[in-house]
Amino acid sequence: MVFSKRIGIDLGTANVLVYVKGRGIVIKEPSVVAVSTKDGSIKAVGAEARDMLGRTPETIEVVRPMKDGVIADYVITEEMLRHFIGKAAGRFSLGGPEVMVCVPGGVTTVEMRAVRDAALNAGAKHAWLIREPLAAALGAGIPVSAPSGNMVIDIGGGTTEVAVISLNGIVVGNSVRLGGNHIDEEIMNYMKRSYGLIIGDRTAEEIKIEIGSAVPLPEEEKKTMNVKGRDQVTGLPRTVTVTSDEITEAIAEPLDSIVNAVLVVLEETPPELMSDIIDKGMVLAGGGALLRGMDKLLAERTGIPCCIAENPLDCVAIGTGMALEHLDVLRDSLIED
Repeated sequence: MVFSKRIGIDLGTANVLVYVKGRGIVIKEPSVVAVSTKDGSIKAVGAEARDMLGRTPETIEVVRPMKDGVIADYVITEEMLRHFIGKAAGRFSLGGPEVMVCVPGGVTTVEMRAVRDAALNAGAKHAWLIREPLAAALGAGIPVSAPSGNMVIDIGGGTTEVAVISLNGIVVGNSVRLGGNHIDEEIMNYMKRSYGLIIGDRTAEEIKIEIGSAVPLPEEEKKTMNVKGRDQVTGLPRTVTVTSDEITEAIAEPLDSIVNAVLVVLEETPPELMSDIIDKGMVLAGGGALLRGMDKLLAERTGIPCCIAENPLDCVAIGTGMALEHLDVLRDSLIED
């Protein structure tokens, strides 16, 4: 008897994480593909392709096939999935693996079909889809099957998902196409506007990680960073020193939008579930959870305690894999092929 492998895929805007039953997360690579401009052939996928960003000749183009949590380039996404499924399942997996892919809560039927078809065409035997907030809740260890309200906020690269979950389903949800990548863009815009310095998205992400904060830091914790870039006027290299307070100011607008998305869900939450959420607090997952003070900002603006999931970056991938192990219980909440 041949046992089909079961694979959970967090197909994110910034990164792809692959979970294999019994082995945990086996792949964690950027959602980046290097393509030949001559014949469209794939030159590199993942970390290898990301290392080529900004360093390629005119014969190679480096692209991100996912945008705001959904497929922007179907053909390249399919090739990227084929690469990662093959890497995780092995080339000699007969019949193809069973695959669970997570999708943002606000995707359209057409977008869901595109993800499912891409997984099937990339070699999956069966493909199920799970909504991202439910996967994040499972991965964070939240008891989603209980008749009790649980609130999860998942801030990814391209989307932010907010949901109240009870009895294995999403009772109230909100999905905004705004995440870590948009925060990076605001930092790039700020550097250009305030210093006349042009920086790339990788440098912007480094600034966010190194000195970024959702709330102003106490005086003794304030940070500075030397940032290298290209002078907008002269075109020559230049270095400037930036403070954590400046970055807090620069990223205030996208963070306000994330807070507003949370407030919308709280306003629509039934009173019985709201009582549960006030008692338990909110759980923060995704890469955006790692931004300094993000939990404090949400707690201050909502009046509800907020804690960060134990493994925020991996929550969705772990939950996607766990969903495959509980298909019988979760089937009503999944989208099947």
